Amino acid sequence: MKLGAFSLSLSVKDLQASKKFYEHLGFTAFGGGEEMNYLIMKNEQTLIGLFHEMFEKNILTFNPGWDQNAQTLSEFDDVRAIQAELKSKGIPLAQETDPSGSGPGSILVFDPDGNGILIDQHI
Repeated sequence: MKLGAFSLSLSVKDLQASKKFYEHLGFTAFGGGEEMNYLIMKNEQTLIGLFHEMFEKNILTFNPGWDQNAQTLSEFDDVRAIQAELKSKGIPLAQETDPSGSGPGSILVFDPDGNGILIDQHI
């Protein structure tokens, strides 16, 4: 199963303070925007999303179809194929995408400790 680009999505209380902190660690703004209440920060191949008031807890995020530079991959496992495989393995999904759709879609699962895993396809 190819899950695509990985990032840690952090729920932050103060977007500016978090941006400044991660800049001190060598991260630079890569995507999003403060006006949209989120920033994607990058340091080499490491991606961290800073999200203000968008969700309650931190989430592991995978983006099928993208590499770590948000460039489209020529081959990837579509989120609907990933969803079908997880369901076939008996993994419950907290959020599903339309299995007959195409293009963007997302699913959400929780690991045994309650950590959220978002599989969010943008293409």
